[in-house]
Amino acid sequence: MDFEERITASNLNQEDEVMELSLRPKKLSDYIGQRKVTENLQVFIEAAQIRKEPLDHVLFYGPPGLGKTTLAGIIANELGVDLRITSGPAIERAGDLAAILTNLNENDVLFIDEIHRLNRSVEEVLYSAMEDYALDIIIGKGPSARSIRLDLAKFTLIGATTRAGSLSAPLRDRFGVICKFELYQIDELKKIINRSAEILGIGIDDESTTEMARRSRGTPRVANRLLKRVRDFSQVKGNGTIDLDITNSTLQSLGIDKEGLEGLDREILRVIIDRFKGGPVGIDTIAAAIGEERITIEDVYEPYLIQAGFLHRTQKGRMVSEEAYKHLGINLSTDEQISF
Repeated sequence: MDFEERITASNLNQEDEVMELSLRPKKLSDYIGQRKVTENLQVFIEAAQIRKEPLDHVLFYGPPGLGKTTLAGIIANELGVDLRITSGPAIERAGDLAAILTNLNENDVLFIDEIHRLNRSVEEVLYSAMEDYALDIIIGKGPSARSIRLDLAKFTLIGATTRAGSLSAPLRDRFGVICKFELYQIDELKKIINRSAEILGIGIDDESTTEMARRSRGTPRVANRLLKRVRDFSQVKGNGTIDLDITNSTLQSLGIDKEGLEGLDREILRVIIDRFKGGPVGIDTIAAAIGEERITIEDVYEPYLIQAGFLHRTQKGRMVSEEAYKHLGINLSTDEQISF
């Protein structure tokens, strides 16, 4: 299965984008989860409005699918300004960035997703834009080249990244507000599912909501995706209302187990257990054994397996935990006791 088509993938596909636009909250008071982040942002926004200044540049970091783009939209809405959305890979040249920045109005918000993937030459142009609200552009080449400084409207840059460690220190230091996004708790995911179901006009009971929340890998985007799929099954194989039976039947058909693991998640754990006695084993060896690329395992599958306590990173390599043996129903023999 292509990892981009996985039901529990936290990346945003075209279908999700259309749905999310209708489900995204517009105000901080409607935003569910990330309480520490939203409480601090509320103070910073109000302070900026009192001073009639742009909000300091903001950096969001954490796993994908946790609401970073949604919160950027809320910030712009609370400030009463326009939001411009782009991504690091989309800004290929310094001229692309200049075109975006010169079209911003006073106090507007520019959101750059995957900001860690900015081209280095583009990033260097961004430094003066963030710090001095100006662009230094070189015109011409060789001895006749000259520098021109263009003044920009004061704006707020919101950067989002899943790899904070990949950001250069000069870029990271220019953000006045840095917010870490955490995985959601089950009760928070239940609120999100209930809110989405109400907006979509879907009848759902509390047991079904709880079951979907448990299998959503702590990610609202996955929770909304599961809700859509269960809705499909309920309309075709049920009476249109979501109950526990149709929920369990749907999730079983999709291959999503009680802990939110899919087939390849379980295959990674089984390969380490069956072929390498539970580890430690190198990531390249795992990739070769299951026929996946190393970067796919590291970015897509491994983070949740580690967060859920099924996989550990050690200096010698990856090791499965006792919880993984129990979850897969495999006995852990005495001579295979795990130690780190």
